[in-house]
Amino acid sequence: MTKITPQPGILDIDPYVGGASHVEGISNAVKLSSNENPFGPSEAAKEAFRKAAYELHRYPSTDHASLRAAIAEVHGLDAGRIICGVGSDEILAFLCQAYAGPGDEVIHTEHGFAIYRIGALTNGATPVEVPERERVTDVDAILAACTERTKLVFIANPNNPTGTMIGEGEIARLAEGLPEQTLLVLDGAYAEYVENYDGGAALVEARENVVMTRTFSKLYGLGGLRVGWGYGPAHVIDVLNRIRGPFNLSQAALVTAEAAIRDRAWAEKCREDNTRLRAWLAEALAEHGVPSDTSTANFILARFADRAQAEACDEYLKSQGLIVRRVAGYNLPHCLRITVGDEAACRRVAHAVGQFLGNVA
Repeated sequence: MTKITPQPGILDIDPYVGGASHVEGISNAVKLSSNENPFGPSEAAKEAFRKAAYELHRYPSTDHASLRAAIAEVHGLDAGRIICGVGSDEILAFLCQAYAGPGDEVIHTEHGFAIYRIGALTNGATPVEVPERERVTDVDAILAACTERTKLVFIANPNNPTGTMIGEGEIARLAEGLPEQTLLVLDGAYAEYVENYDGGAALVEARENVVMTRTFSKLYGLGGLRVGWGYGPAHVIDVLNRIRGPFNLSQAALVTAEAAIRDRAWAEKCREDNTRLRAWLAEALAEHGVPSDTSTANFILARFADRAQAEACDEYLKSQGLIVRRVAGYNLPHCLRITVGDEAACRRVAHAVGQFLGNVA
């Protein structure tokens, strides 16, 4: 038997599995499993990507200055405290690499994004799962779970896969109550879908123990390019930049993301369409007896009677060319996460669920 072994914790990781894209035997299936923007990126972003083809022989910038400046301009932030990465996932990984190791603890909630646990185990730290309250982050439970070994607390706000979120007052209370050695990480992958929500930026600027992350993969429709960013105290961003690879983002990714974030009209249209169709889909499912919590993201967590019914419904939807996401791995075996697609997709999935339940012909 080989004596070549990985670091402790790595073999405890179940590899992350993305949302399915295909159904065997069915062409042109509708993918509602990965929370993608059904309308795609803006025309300005696509044009920037096309032009980038003429500079594929050039190395990209190492400081991402132009993209950071655009992010800072749009969100009213300090460009010097922004870091860009290969999706927000890379920023989350940097945080674990820099601040968590053997003997340390990393807190995440019971229905939190799988990457938090993976990041802890990758670096030899111990992931600590904290209960939620009716699928909503419980600040008191998190504070009760903190110890002198707690280095990072991850919460997604809005949360994936529940779609729920907590208010800014609760987030501030959490930041205030954490041990002095603990960093609060606010994963804002879906923050753009919440009108007038800054993702925690004001709290980041007011404190030294809060970092927020954002992504271009959702509202901006750039999941295929993998671009994300983080905003934090200067001392944290300095640390993360020391471990960030110098060319972690391609030139094509940088210029396309910059064009995307500057096209505010397209972003607003996508947000408004998502809000309208999300409300319609939630109501349509509720009329078929499938409840969901009020979602603040671009998906709905549909709750069924039990695991068997959820899985049977998933199989029926696949037979109809509709791909949604099972979330048993998030301790929600009786649920299906359904991305808010375009109007046609929303109507198809609601009708199919009704057919499955025998509510429509």
